[in-house]
Amino acid sequence: MGEFTIKMPDVGEGVAEAELVEWMVKIGDPVREDMMVAAVMTDKATVEIPTPVSGTVVWLGGEVGDTIAVKAPLIRIATDGAGEEPATPETVDATPEPPPVTSGEAPHTPTKSAPPAAPAAAAAPARQPSPEFDKPLAAPSVRLLARENGIDLRLLRGSGPAGRILREDVEQFLARGPDPAPAVSGFAKKTTREEIKLTGLRRRIAEKMVVSTSRIPHITYVEEVDVTALEELRAKMNAERRPDQPKLTLLPFLMRAMVKAVVEQPDVNATFDDDAGVLTRFGAVHIGIATQTAAGLAVPVVKHAEARGIWDCASEMNRLAEATRAGTATRDELTGSTITITSLGALGGIVSTPVINHPEVAIVGVNKIAIRPIWDGTQFVPRKMMNLSSSFDHRIVDGWNAATFVQRLRVLMETPALIFIEG
Repeated sequence: MGEFTIKMPDVGEGVAEAELVEWMVKIGDPVREDMMVAAVMTDKATVEIPTPVSGTVVWLGGEVGDTIAVKAPLIRIATDGAGEEPATPETVDATPEPPPVTSGEAPHTPTKSAPPAAPAAAAAPARQPSPEFDKPLAAPSVRLLARENGIDLRLLRGSGPAGRILREDVEQFLARGPDPAPAVSGFAKKTTREEIKLTGLRRRIAEKMVVSTSRIPHITYVEEVDVTALEELRAKMNAERRPDQPKLTLLPFLMRAMVKAVVEQPDVNATFDDDAGVLTRFGAVHIGIATQTAAGLAVPVVKHAEARGIWDCASEMNRLAEATRAGTATRDELTGSTITITSLGALGGIVSTPVINHPEVAIVGVNKIAIRPIWDGTQFVPRKMMNLSSSFDHRIVDGWNAATFVQRLRVLMETPALIFIEG
């Protein structure tokens, strides 16, 4: 009987450590060669770690949410052989997966021997979630599939090793549908309580928000914009678009308007290093697009919007949004923005107070479009109105400059032909 140690592999990008976001096994579980045992995350990319040997798990090297250094022991496996040298980072083949949102189990203390878990049962009818909120075993890609289809993985019984839920289990559940819930009458007290440790992308979002709100003195400026003419133009362009062209939303028009507006207010297309006291203005306009994913908020970046037309802006924005939601966006595609747009579409509300994407100094927030009665001098007429709620770093952008920038956006969007005029 020997023991094999898998160490935290070098997952690339020059990082010295990675966050543990999921255990796919627990102490006592049997594992086979090439079976995935853990998932780690760095810079929004998740990597699954396989075991190069078969055996039984006897030790886990941390809790979900812990940061583990490269080459540090990650997991120990008891093998039938006489023991082997610990695995080196190069022996572990890391395969990228979309970023999951997980809540893991605490590591167990080592035991001298651990009985193997009972053989996994075949797929069975759905069960009710455990009151203890037990975490099912599943790969990040399977969790993503479940989240996209609104499935609680605790309702499934996995057919994989150690009860691991496979993609086929989710697909079969989708085809079969859940068991009908029993009829409930009257009211009842709910006493359940769930504590969820922030891990992975959600923890990174929380840390980013703390930095942005604690270090940047925000000023938010709200302006009403009449987008009636722009919406008419957008509808006409969509009706006449070619099959290879994307459907236009309002955002590509706003992106082009921002390109023009920052020329007159270059301080808003900038980043501020508050430690060094240095403001960096950019000629390039790299627009971050706040994008909601199953794992949380990410900001893919449309690079060089100043060199793109309306259709090109729309195509690139759509491509990046799809890659980000699928978890395949690269590090370069998720970094380097000089100014950001945030929009909740139809849920955009009347007014919002966007949080600046540090170290940028400005963010433009888009609120929902609503038909309102507007006085034209002789009568009230229905117009499509929308608010822009934009925040600025008040250390860099004064109120007058913020207002001038937003007013320029308003003029461009209310007279959309100006967006297409060169110069």
